[in-house]
Amino acid sequence: METNQVTVVRHGQTEWSAAGRHTGRTDIALTDEGEREATSAGRWLGDQHFDHVWTSPLRRARDTCRLAGYGAVATIHDDLVEWDYGRHEGRTRDEITTDEPGWDVWTFGARGGESVDDMQQRVDGVVARLLDAQGRTLIFAHGHMLRALAAAWVELPVTEGRRLPLDTAAIGVLGWYHDRRALVRWNLRPR
Repeated sequence: METNQVTVVRHGQTEWSAAGRHTGRTDIALTDEGEREATSAGRWLGDQHFDHVWTSPLRRARDTCRLAGYGAVATIHDDLVEWDYGRHEGRTRDEITTDEPGWDVWTFGARGGESVDDMQQRVDGVVARLLDAQGRTLIFAHGHMLRALAAAWVELPVTEGRRLPLDTAAIGVLGWYHDRRALVRWNLRPR
């Protein structure tokens, strides 16, 4: 239904995101820069009204939500956590591909963590809930999760999230174009 619109915000910078380390379920804090980014995202969002505010339960997303000014009205949704990277948690892409040449989370998922099919199922569930939620929803979550969500929103497999880079504290808008779900804006950097 065209009344639904979803604004997504990736969490601010952490030590691991700055170093390019895969940060799935490890619950780490924002850096000082990440806190500044989160505050800037809040200024960009301004006094917009959202009917629903959802956040991942992980600290970096909850803190971004709070610093952006929406913490008091947010609901935690466990299915918004980042991809479970399993044995790749805390490792950089270069470190992983040294052991597994050609590895890519979008193709192979994560050993000991979530597969691509697992992620597709989880994200499809989020999209279904978003389609049932009337009005405007604001989501604070994680890079790979939000990229997979955007792909699923436009009715592509989550693997196509590989084509949608999303910087720390960047904002995207998922909505409608004519009668089709569409990517309205993406990777907006309110700095």
